[in-house]
Amino acid sequence: MLPPIANRFVAGETSAETIAHVRRLNDRDVKALVNLLGEHYDDRETVAGDVAAYHTLIDDIADDGLEAAVSVKPSQLGLDLGENVFREHLAELVDHAADRGVFVWIDMEDHTTTDVTLDAYEELAREHDGGVGVCVQANLKRTRADVERLAGVPGKVRFVKGAYDEPASIAYTDKADVNRAYRELLEYAFEHFEDGIAVGSHDPAMIDYAIDRHDEHGTPFEIQMLMGVREDAQYDLAEEYEVWQYVPYGDRWKSYFYRRIMERKENLWFAVRAILGR
Repeated sequence: MLPPIANRFVAGETSAETIAHVRRLNDRDVKALVNLLGEHYDDRETVAGDVAAYHTLIDDIADDGLEAAVSVKPSQLGLDLGENVFREHLAELVDHAADRGVFVWIDMEDHTTTDVTLDAYEELAREHDGGVGVCVQANLKRTRADVERLAGVPGKVRFVKGAYDEPASIAYTDKADVNRAYRELLEYAFEHFEDGIAVGSHDPAMIDYAIDRHDEHGTPFEIQMLMGVREDAQYDLAEEYEVWQYVPYGDRWKSYFYRRIMERKENLWFAVRAILGR
């Protein structure tokens, strides 16, 4: 059972708990990006288990008529076992999801996975005329060229600042440089992406910047935030804009939870208060 200290950031260990959380979000006009926690598998049995769980999740979302999508990691689908393993499993999931009317997001991992991830996304997005999305990271110096390549692809792109500790030779390491790159990418996207974009940020300044660009260009967009982070703002924004919450679940929650509590001081204090029972 998931301990109370973690349930701010993780929906539960089971899909049933997660579906219940998604229903509560939908009742407040927030949609859900559901991710089964797991990454960097080096055995086929574990990969197959998570792939089967995603197929079930897709059916659960469709059968219940929920406002939800699934979000998968390449290394969870077998990328560490070979590009062909990853692409085969991803294609199966996207095909199934397309049949059930469920959107699939492909998360972006570290820079070594960028090319294979973007190649798989572009192929599937063109094959299905949309129905799939991918994440790009503003801290990577290559991302502007990647975004220009993706502008004509009939899918969606999620823009984030980047969470991986990448080498300075290929990534911006100064916060101001990352913020500048993020704004420039949003400006370009709102001008050139007709199918819409996703703004994956908790930074109020960046969200305001995106809203201004939307008002200027009229490009459809959505705001994506993590479960447990600025949730009051998520509900407030959902009164006027399309908001999606990234909802992780599963029994591999510990490393994810510890990342969340260490990345922001308020998250750490939340955990301390929970431990002390205050």
